[in-house]
Formats: sequence, structure tokens, C-alpha cells
Amino acid sequence: MVERPASVVKELLENSLDAGATRLDIDVEQGGVKLIRIRDDGSGVEQDDLPLTIARHATSKIHDLDDLEGVATLGFRGEALASISSVARLTLTSSADETGAGWQVQAEGRDMEAVIVPSAHPRGTTLEVRDLFFNTPARRKFLRTEKTEFSHLEEVVKRLAMSNFHVGFSLRHNQRVVHALKPASTEQEQDRRVASLCGPSFMENAVRVDTQVGELRLWGWLGLPTFSRAQADLQYFFVNGRSVKDKVVNHAVRQAYRDVMYHGRHAAFVLYLELDPKGVDVNVHPTKHEVRFRESRQVHDFLFRTLHRAIAERMLMCI
Repeated sequence: MVERPASVVKELLENSLDAGATRLDIDVEQGGVKLIRIRDDGSGVEQDDLPLTIARHATSKIHDLDDLEGVATLGFRGEALASISSVARLTLTSSADETGAGWQVQAEGRDMEAVIVPSAHPRGTTLEVRDLFFNTPARRKFLRTEKTEFSHLEEVVKRLAMSNFHVGFSLRHNQRVVHALKPASTEQEQDRRVASLCGPSFMENAVRVDTQVGELRLWGWLGLPTFSRAQADLQYFFVNGRSVKDKVVNHAVRQAYRDVMYHGRHAAFVLYLELDPKGVDVNVHPTKHEVRFRESRQVHDFLFRTLHRAIAERMLMCI
């Protein structure tokens, strides 16, 4: 469902990442309400498939029922572009080869037929979304100020940038560069990216963790108890590259910090859990923010033990 500019950006960027993009350029105007333009260097879309990109109940990411048991892509339902084009003026230009010859499809509102025309374009895809909610003024009234809407949009970009270190990101708002992130392959480059997105003070007060037990691996950056926050505003947790907010995860983290943090304070962390895609169900919430672990007790115990040990070891070093 298209709720605000941030939800549009999330769906479009996830499509680009699923298409194998290594470079993402995001331009927005007026918090994303007037314009959202995303350019990627992914695999592109063939001419015959262009009408399907904005068709409902069509997806290129699920080939058989087994794929639903172990979803490995960020998106899979095939509703994003259809939903966006029903409330905005959408233009998709794409090329699936290196010839420079591409195709463009346009859609506007719920009942407008898709129009496909030739268009020069390098390999990859450019999506433009203009005048969000132009045909649903009641929904537009619920949008906040430009600053607030852009803040939500920037948060989406930050989360995807922290879960896709191999991809370069640039974000501009009203012609001003907000983020310019090069691909980060080494640990040092990853440290720099996280520091630029979460602040240098976080990196100065965090310890890197990396533990694997069987098919479960947890790695990332764990903030020291002395770097606690008044709000839970610096907590990023990713499951197989997908940003999630999960009760099992939250409880395990709270338990790990319980003995070393004042009541009412919140930990800071950027953590990545990797496991077999079949061990987690990502199809339990429309926005895919929540997941359900098939062995939740095992995951909880692994997280708690790993984090508790890392915190205890760090505290001993400080004594």
C-alpha cells in the first residue's frame, strides 16, 4: 500500500536491488511528493515484459510454490508499481542490454492504459513518480510537512544502504546532495559507511561482533552500554538483508543488556542475522517489516547468548 513518499521509495529501491543493481541514484523534490526519480544499473526489463511491470498480481520473482517457502528477494508480491501508478504519474524507462536502445511505459491513475514507446536508455531502469496522490486529494491531506516526509524517505534509504554494502547510493533532495555513498567491500569501508549514516560517535562507542553457530550467523556493530539512548532511534536489525522489527529480536537484545543498562534507556546497534531463508517467513505483514522465525526459541537463545557474551567481554576489558 502506498502510504507516503517513503513507501514508494522503499518499493522502487527494493525492485532495483532485486534486479542486481550496483548503483542507485535517487532524486526527490518536495519531500518526494512532487518527484521521485530512481536510476539503477540493474538487469533491466525486456520490451515484452514492460506491460506486466504495472499489472496487478504479476511478479517475476516467484516461479513456483517452493519459492514462497524460502523468499530470497526483498519484494515478491508484484503489486508495487500497479499501486503506485494508481495514485501518481509513473514513467518507467528500461533497457535489458548494452545497445542503448530501450523502451518506456507510462501510466497515470487507475484506469489509464499503459503506453509503450521506444526510448534511448543504458542498461538498467529509470523510474519517475510525479505528483503523488494527485487524484486522491483526501490521502494527500494526511501527508506531513516536506521536512517530515523527507525524513521518513531518508530513513528508508539509510536502512537499505546499511544492508547493501556492495551498492553505491546517492540521494539528492531539491537538487542538494544529502548522501553520496561508494560501494563498501572492506571492513574499513563498511565502518565508514555506518559512521556516515549513524554518526561517528556510534562507531567510536561500538564493538564489532561476528559469531556463527550452525546455520545461524550474527554480525555487525554493538553499541556499548555507556552509549545508551533515551529513545530506540539507533536500532537497526536485518534478517537476510531485510530490515525488520521483531518481538523475538527485541526481547533477546533487552535481555542481553538487562544487567548493564539503566531502566528506561535503549541500546544502539546495527546487527545482521543470516540464516536459511526457509527458516524465516517474511510474508506475515504487508510492509514486510515483521517476520516469523520457524524456530523462534533457537533464534532467541542464539541472539541472547551471542550479545550477552560480547557485552560481558567488552565490559571486562574496560575494568
